[in-house]
Amino acid sequence: MSKGTPSMGKRNKGSYHIRCRRCGRRAYHVRKKRCAACGFPNKRMRKYSWQNKKVNGKRIK
Repeated sequence: MSKGTPSMGKRNKGSYHIRCRRCGRRAYHVRKKRCAACGFPNKRMRKYSWQNKKVNGKRIK
């Protein structure tokens, strides 16, 4: 196998993100062990003033 552009398309065969335990979204990064949506396992919820966030289908303020 060459090491240039053709081999870059063969990289993402597995899934990096699985379902998160806290928010239920498919955003938990397996290798980083952190959810991209809610920040789990951090105790504080990852949220910003400019976003509307849903956790388990319920909108939080």
